[in-house]
Amino acid sequence: MATLDKQRYELHMPPSGNGAVLDQDEEWCEIEIDGERRRIRLHDYAAIYAVPGLYEQLFAERLECTSPDVVCDLLGEALEDAGTKPAAMAVLDFGAGNGMIGERLQRIGFDTIVGIDLLEEARDAALRDRPDVYDDYHALDLTALGDEDRAALGAHDFHCLACVAALGFGDVPQLAFAEAFNLVRDPGWLAFNLRDRILDAAEPDSFGSLIERMLAEGVIEERARSRYTHRVSIAGEPLEYVAIVAGKRRDIPLDWV
Repeated sequence: MATLDKQRYELHMPPSGNGAVLDQDEEWCEIEIDGERRRIRLHDYAAIYAVPGLYEQLFAERLECTSPDVVCDLLGEALEDAGTKPAAMAVLDFGAGNGMIGERLQRIGFDTIVGIDLLEEARDAALRDRPDVYDDYHALDLTALGDEDRAALGAHDFHCLACVAALGFGDVPQLAFAEAFNLVRDPGWLAFNLRDRILDAAEPDSFGSLIERMLAEGVIEERARSRYTHRVSIAGEPLEYVAIVAGKRRDIPLDWV
């Protein structure tokens, strides 16, 4: 059950019409608390998670983010079509943040949910705001996974990996994604989303290129895909994403990344 602080914050967005166009990972806002205003970059998740309820107010409400519902609902429908019950599965929520995705995974029936994020601030926020969602939550770097952490994660015998709004802007290295994916048994499941321009371009060394190779070489088998508006930008323009649910067939060879 969520225990979010209900305090509301005064949010100030950059003025529009001045000719400046900010890319998605450059956007910022200003938050006013007790008369003090400070600027926060929208991808400075550590700063946002530190303020209870700010992530929800900013992304879910002000910027109309739909990805938690879109990706998790698409996964739930694919599992139902396959006759697979999520209650019997363990899911790894990779890039778990403050627990919004874990909460949705719980709603579609997953009983065992483990979170992982690079930021300790994310783990602290999830345990603060949604203490009943995760069976375990690790704050660690998957590109430097020690034996003890690998054993702890492997003990969960994951059936599914969920990765929502974490890929494509330099926040997650491909190696970290591959390590998370390879913690899932095969056959297993993968649910994720990616900015449409990143997936469509499939430039060398991009996440789009990696996903296309995974599909082409049988690492995953696509089960469902949906193109949708992830959220609006600070200028009010729609940011288009693609959500994909796939069956895992084998591990990602680490020399690919």
